[in-house]
Amino acid sequence: MKFFIDQHGCAKNQVDGELIISLLKKQDWEQTFEPAEADLIVVNSCGFIESAKTESINAVMSARQMYPKAKILLAGCLAERYAKDLKDDLLEADGFFGNGDLSQIYKVIEPLMKDERPVLVPEQKGVCCGDRNLLLSFKGTAFVKITEGCNNRCSFCAIPIIRGNLRSRKATEIIEEIKDLVSKGVYEINLIGQDLAAYGTGAEDDCFGDGRTFLPNGTPGSEVGESPSTLGESGLARLIRMISQIEGTFAVRLLYIHPDHFNEDILPLMKVDSRFLHYFDIPFQNGDDAIIKAMNRVGSAQKYKALIAKIRETFPDAAIRTTFMAGFPGETEESFENTKAFLRETATDWSGCFSYSKEDDTPAYSFKKQVPHKTAERRATELVEIQAQITRERLKARVGIETDILIEEVLSQSEENPDEGLAIGRAWFQAPEVDGSVVVRYDRSSDSEKNAVQSGRLVRVKIISSGDVDLNGDFVCDSPLNEKISKSDAISFAQEI
Repeated sequence: MKFFIDQHGCAKNQVDGELIISLLKKQDWEQTFEPAEADLIVVNSCGFIESAKTESINAVMSARQMYPKAKILLAGCLAERYAKDLKDDLLEADGFFGNGDLSQIYKVIEPLMKDERPVLVPEQKGVCCGDRNLLLSFKGTAFVKITEGCNNRCSFCAIPIIRGNLRSRKATEIIEEIKDLVSKGVYEINLIGQDLAAYGTGAEDDCFGDGRTFLPNGTPGSEVGESPSTLGESGLARLIRMISQIEGTFAVRLLYIHPDHFNEDILPLMKVDSRFLHYFDIPFQNGDDAIIKAMNRVGSAQKYKALIAKIRETFPDAAIRTTFMAGFPGETEESFENTKAFLRETATDWSGCFSYSKEDDTPAYSFKKQVPHKTAERRATELVEIQAQITRERLKARVGIETDILIEEVLSQSEENPDEGLAIGRAWFQAPEVDGSVVVRYDRSSDSEKNAVQSGRLVRVKIISSGDVDLNGDFVCDSPLNEKISKSDAISFAQEI
């Protein structure tokens, strides 16, 4: 029996998809990358905002139309949130499986294949983890989940409804997973969670085996940048100390740190260990104090600016990614102007800008002064245009530097110039999937260059020009780091197939 997985959503959902693949293979299912061959199609859905929900539902309907003989399982966040409702409304799906405990997928597969129509939303326990023998990322890169759920309760966000309250993995589990990935040739480790800053602060967390020593986020009287710990050190900082003790050549990227309790104690640790990339993903969402407060956040535009200044003081080359939401209920033209001014002043390298989505069961759903959708869309477009100009300028500043590029894809040779090779890769200041790329040019007639420019390898590149989101560079030499990276092929990458 063969299965095909149709992957949607964020990096957290990608890890879930990788776990589903491994779990199904353990049950003697064979993975196929051709949906027409599949006996089972798993749509690993996203349910975060309206557009993502629509995309996932359309994927189920399309699969039913194109592959009528296959069984279709709706899994992931959409199933977790709406499984019982969708059972009656989405007849194209043959079964529904939430993401609270992925290890129970076998309980839904067996009845599904017997023509029953199962609905299973397991109780949310811990952080889903385990063996992943195939990664859905490009070679050399992996995501490692360290938390699940969220306690921040931003008034617009459905994540706590979907993923539940905050739970953190034990530090020893995380360390062992990183060691294993590094031993299998993975160079870039991306730590992910709904909020890395909250690591160790969940109600039942005992990440380091010495009791719950970290205070919950939102502790009365806490300030932006204050370390939520009775030990004077945040859980994330303590985890970083442990990661720093791992031997080997690899890089670590921290993705998504809530600005209201950013762990400033991680900065000196990252400065000591150069394997931690100077890349910070901090979703500010807005630059107007009244809207920030309405979002149920305790920060302010001034405090957020001070945080960015602190980061750039520590790391002058820092790359900062953020997210902005336009059209939140109560947002006036004046408050929107404040957000535009905030974006221009902070000049973040990258940002995602989207319009507010009215989500069921969130406090903001019933807020008065809802902003018309067209107005929200127009404002989001304005933010995108501002960020585009900032990104162009910041990329120009990278021209002329030499830096290591992690090659993701080697492209076909040019018909006009067969000796010119082209490849796509990323620099340290570009996170996978969400930021731009570097187009690398090399000499295909040179065996040394051709052998160096391979998927999953690092090459030294000189940046020669920049565009709107991407950079262009010329091959300089093979990176000496390659000799120190494990050559094991014990793990597969879907992008290679």
